Amino acid sequence: MDIIKIRKLFETEIVKTEKSVLRYEELTQPISPDNAIGRVSRMDAINNRSVMDAALLKAKERLAGLKLNFDRLGTDDFGICLKCKNEIRIERILLAPESSFCVNCAL
Repeated sequence: MDIIKIRKLFETEIVKTEKSVLRYEELTQPISPDNAIGRVSRMDAINNRSVMDAALLKAKERLAGLKLNFDRLGTDDFGICLKCKNEIRIERILLAPESSFCVNCAL
């Protein structure tokens, strides 16, 4: 796979992940106490918010990894595991472009 296709993959994934981060940030906004939604509904909303907070954190981590690897694209460091310094297979990069570790080191 050539660098142009990989660059396009990263750009697409970055845009998609940025949209997810914005959506999760909207969903994790606090519910005003003035909003009369009922005790059970408020408890459900609090529970849903904790799930959305976890999803937001995961999306932000993915975005950071995508940007890191996108910046490394075209350099000698691209596709090299940060831990063991071995080459990361292209299949892994395509499957998890945010990952900076080979399969063995990611465990």
